[in-house]
Amino acid sequence: MSKREDIFEKLDNLIEQNQFELVFDKVDDNRLKVIYLMNDAVESFIVFENARITGEYIKDYQGEINTSLTVQKNDSTGNDEYVLVVHQKDSVCTVFFEDVSLEVNLYNYGRTAHFWIEGYEYLRQLEYKISILRDKLDYLGEKYCNDLEKELANLTDFPPLNYCFYPSVPEKYLVPRDNPWEPTDKAISVMLKVAREQQDKMLYQVLVLYKQFKNRKLAKVIATMLHRKSHRKVVESLMEKMTEATKNYPTRKFGKAADNEHKKILTRAKQLQNKLKHKKIKSEIFVEEPFVVATDSIEYKVYLMIWKKSLINTKVEIQEIK
Repeated sequence: MSKREDIFEKLDNLIEQNQFELVFDKVDDNRLKVIYLMNDAVESFIVFENARITGEYIKDYQGEINTSLTVQKNDSTGNDEYVLVVHQKDSVCTVFFEDVSLEVNLYNYGRTAHFWIEGYEYLRQLEYKISILRDKLDYLGEKYCNDLEKELANLTDFPPLNYCFYPSVPEKYLVPRDNPWEPTDKAISVMLKVAREQQDKMLYQVLVLYKQFKNRKLAKVIATMLHRKSHRKVVESLMEKMTEATKNYPTRKFGKAADNEHKKILTRAKQLQNKLKHKKIKSEIFVEEPFVVATDSIEYKVYLMIWKKSLINTKVEIQEIK
């Protein structure tokens, strides 16, 4: 498959999912961008090159979309051009373009977190990052992921750590996956490796059993073990691996003024983290940030996740740094 054919296939997949959203409804530098995949790990777009648009495009349209794609001669240039007609109920817009390209912007998401659900936040932020990593792998392919990311992406198929037990978003916002309760051997092998590295013999033995008998009862047992204090090292190791896997990706930039403000908040977070460290209290800094290209409702926020003393279950406190 050629590069162009691959991009057109990606466009077809978007349309099949009833997704077609232009970043802007006007041509910029002879280009129009359609949102392909947007999450904390990546902002990617299908770009129509040498494009022009006619008709009315409804930016926040939520209904069914119908499209047709044909090829014709451009009367002005004599070149072949694609004609994409987009129907949004009674509105129609037509995009004319000569070629397509894929724009991909990768970002560091190792310290990204959204604390939308209370309880076991240290596991929910892991579930979130594993999920967006898997989307990055599925939608863009292996060339956009390093080896450690490819390994960690398998954990989407590990029910004790996916949204079956520790969803990071409320149920109405969940995007269901096929067979979320069915673990894969690859996913269990990743967990076996981490348990072995952390010398967690009890968890290792249960994982071996789970690999042989993949049932929900054992999944629940393992999910419970993951929030026990006695298995905290395994969870922390997974968090560290995610940080390691993403450290070489750039951070988002929002302009000099905004970046300076964000830096001040991060500095305050680090100062508080150092004070806690002197008291022998461990904490993690997490960041919530908006997209760079396509605006959304998320505001830039910095949090400290403070590990609390506990007897049985691992507990944390989430503190927003103003």
